[in-house]
Amino acid sequence: GDGNGSGEIVRGFVMNGQGAADLPIVDAHQHFWDLERNYYPWLCDPEPIPFRYGDYSAIKTNFLPPDYLRDAGANRIVKTVHMEAEWDRADPVAETRWIGEIARQHGLPSACIGHAEPDRDDIGDILAGHAESPLVRGIRHKPAAVARPGDARRGAAGSMDDPKWRQGYALLERFGFSYDLQTPWWHLDAAADLAADFPNIPLIINHTGLPSDRSEEGLAGWRRALETAAAQPNVALKISGLGRPGQPWSVEANGPVIRDAIAILGTDRCMFASNYPVDRLAGPFTTIFDGFRSAVADRPLAEQRKLFHDNAVRVYRL
Repeated sequence: GDGNGSGEIVRGFVMNGQGAADLPIVDAHQHFWDLERNYYPWLCDPEPIPFRYGDYSAIKTNFLPPDYLRDAGANRIVKTVHMEAEWDRADPVAETRWIGEIARQHGLPSACIGHAEPDRDDIGDILAGHAESPLVRGIRHKPAAVARPGDARRGAAGSMDDPKWRQGYALLERFGFSYDLQTPWWHLDAAADLAADFPNIPLIINHTGLPSDRSEEGLAGWRRALETAAAQPNVALKISGLGRPGQPWSVEANGPVIRDAIAILGTDRCMFASNYPVDRLAGPFTTIFDGFRSAVADRPLAEQRKLFHDNAVRVYRL
């Protein structure tokens, strides 16, 4: 228990002054987009991309701060971190400028992560462009990856092992940037080496390390991969993106994964995030956050506060 004594139970959470349902939330990973105004190939082009949740036509609609706050409902969102949303790759800095306008207009997001490809010839210019915005805390890039664990090989072009990629990555330290990594768990051995070789660059694994294969074997591989990454002190994890095609988000399905992730990384290095509006394909915002609360309801309130708020404030310098 969390020493709250017997409080009134509301929706399964102890409400006693500062109960779990009252905890302030920093949403560490969300997106905004205006499809009339800006070009996102995956959302604007008629031909869909292969997507891990399957059919994503339902999110091909504008999503701006008022939409986000409507979806968040009664959840006590105090800050958000905007994640680059696969904007036109020809000019990634334009997304950061647009997000600055959105933040000035709406007060959200509180910070943002820009897109940059570390192996681009003009990586220095791109990073300098992002750095002009006071909102930018780092970049995200999805390095070269394979579709199945058995196909994983180290050293591919465009991967975290690629010398040119690493040369660009090294520049993050100069700007005080962190790195948001989205990759399947079978590439986390490369991420662990990257984190070890660049100890001053915080590395944040996105979407729980993508544990899409929930078989016993799949989850065992995912846990081992997370343990390898967790050995590096500059690695953190965002618990988000846990939906699966055609299945509603449930704490029954996702609670064990959430608890395993926290057991491996610890309560100082995990953060909850909505991945909205993408995870709208998996379930309502409130279902997801009620699920997060339920999965950690047995932990002390101070630890819950770290997972929902404090860690994101620290990691993203909010």
